[in-house]
Amino acid sequence: MREEENKSSQNKSKNSFFKKRWVYPTVYIASAAIILTGVLWYQNSATDQLDQSEYRATDMPGKKMNDQPAVEVNRAMENFVMPVVSEDDAVIQMGFYNNDSDPAEQEAALVFYDNTYHPNTGLDIAEKDGKEFDVIASLSGTVKNVMEDAVLGNVIEIEHDKGIVTQYQSVKDYEIQVGDEVEQGQVIAKSGTSLINEKAGNHVHFEIRKDNVPVDPHEYFNKPLSALQEANVTEEKASSGADAGKSEDDTPADEGSDGTAPSEDSMKDVTPAEDKPAEDGSEKDSSTNAGTTSNS
Repeated sequence: MREEENKSSQNKSKNSFFKKRWVYPTVYIASAAIILTGVLWYQNSATDQLDQSEYRATDMPGKKMNDQPAVEVNRAMENFVMPVVSEDDAVIQMGFYNNDSDPAEQEAALVFYDNTYHPNTGLDIAEKDGKEFDVIASLSGTVKNVMEDAVLGNVIEIEHDKGIVTQYQSVKDYEIQVGDEVEQGQVIAKSGTSLINEKAGNHVHFEIRKDNVPVDPHEYFNKPLSALQEANVTEEKASSGADAGKSEDDTPADEGSDGTAPSEDSMKDVTPAEDKPAEDGSEKDSSTNAGTTSNS
């Protein structure tokens, strides 16, 4: 009897408890709070995992990908550009001497210096108005050499890949030094003048070389560095060398006024052919210096 009475009293207590108005709302609110807390915790946990995953996917491998090899890949994808800020304002005063050009174009690409005609190994670029202008890097690269040279008008050499360089002659007011990393389009100097090409006035003499062999810049403008990397460049194909020019008295261009044979590398910058021999003996000394500087 007592057990039945106890059970009966317990049931009455439970019934009376659940009959209270605040019980069910309290249970609902507590349940909702527990569920909401669980959902928020799960979302925060998933967000943290996603953040960590993104960090690993982008930042960590990025350090490896952004090392030097990635920079080299980016350089290989850049296109050669003319070393001026505005190509529309630029004019080519003298072009590159090419073996395959017609005789008229070849004659127009000969520079007369020290009583001898030499094939032009680059492009002479000036502004249409003849004024001074900014010289920019044709491609991203590393400054390999900066030389002061009155004959050539000073020289900057930038290396873009093993054996591939661009040269900027007849420049002044350098804004870089050896070892600097430069970006494509970065201003590296101002245009200037040179003794070897005084008639050109304010200009820049621009060359592209592979394994020290000059190539026609026009053939690589708007083409990637990889195009030159894959090209088979030879001295004979790139430029005619000694067979190209004739001195004023029709002696071979490879025979200088002093009887010595200037190297192909000494044939820097250009000027329109003139019929008057050099009258100042100092120019002959400058010619010797030009060959020495270029070969360095």
